[in-house]
Amino acid sequence: MRWDDIDLQVCSVARALSVVGERWTLLILRDAFFGTRRFDQFQSNLGITRHRLSERLSKLVDQGVLTRVQYSQKPPRHEYRLTRKGLGLYPVLMMLGRWGDEWMDRGDGAPVEYFHQSCGKKTLPVMTCSECHEDLRPQHVTPMVGPALATHVKGVRVGETSLPAFPHLEREGS
Repeated sequence: MRWDDIDLQVCSVARALSVVGERWTLLILRDAFFGTRRFDQFQSNLGITRHRLSERLSKLVDQGVLTRVQYSQKPPRHEYRLTRKGLGLYPVLMMLGRWGDEWMDRGDGAPVEYFHQSCGKKTLPVMTCSECHEDLRPQHVTPMVGPALATHVKGVRVGETSLPAFPHLEREGS
């Protein structure tokens, strides 16, 4: 399977990677969450070429992750703002940052610390169960077949715990 076809897989991770799986894209999103909005600011912060930045920003706009908003008419200038879809990536970036702090810090500690405005305390992102609020750990979570996968694999029903081997599950007709 070619990388350009990754969004055709019946896999939420693969579909998400089709939007944010390129390294510059996550750094652009990180900066957007830190308040960067303008093209020149992104370029200056990241040291990315204008051409590549333009491509990545256009893709994020096309995918509905960012929106392009005019802030000046003469000359016409635009800035990029996170949409609801883009804001939905906040936990992903927070957890990726926490992983980087824990495993890639080179002994120097975290480059950025986060403070929760409501309580004023330093915080770390955590994953908890939406129902009982216990920490989620891989050994305590069972993946089960969902409706999209069940429609693509013969003999598999929603709720089954044994996932089929599916190296290249593509949407029908692709």
